[in-house]
Amino acid sequence: MSELKPANRFQEAFGLPVSGARTKVRDHMEEHVVDFIRHSPFAVLATSDGQGHCDASPRGGTPGFVRVLDERRLLLPDVAGNRLFQSYGNVDDNGHVGLLFFIPGRDDTVRVNGRARPVDQAEVETLQAELSVYWHDDNTKLVQGLLVEVDEAYGHCPRALKFSNLWDVETIEKNRTTR
Repeated sequence: MSELKPANRFQEAFGLPVSGARTKVRDHMEEHVVDFIRHSPFAVLATSDGQGHCDASPRGGTPGFVRVLDERRLLLPDVAGNRLFQSYGNVDDNGHVGLLFFIPGRDDTVRVNGRARPVDQAEVETLQAELSVYWHDDNTKLVQGLLVEVDEAYGHCPRALKFSNLWDVETIEKNRTTR
């Protein structure tokens, strides 16, 4: 289990996490986290540079496009994109990353925080990852990847997705057109 960080001023003002929240954070991926990642077609990758400037980048593919290598390592294959390479530049400056995994229709998510390093196409292939996407264009090719060493992994509660009613497209569209 990950060691809980010391209380911050917000916890001092509003209270410490409940017992379940305090004990769910692990320093490795438990089986339910691994299973969720293997079924997830979408994740958000959060990075920041050495000065703390942040970036969040959507990543997607067929379920399991992020390869679970073992309980402490993930491989995130990179599909050729816009060539801004903001996430990769940030990882070079500050290797800390956060990943938030989604499965459409499910209100729970999985969070993984850790340290990443870029790996070239040959290493991605050596680690038996491949490009696995539903949609292709002229630029859809595997170019490199990120190898993530897990520091924290846990299932995240469904409250935010329930608050947003994210998967109810009809209700969201109706509310969008009435505002």
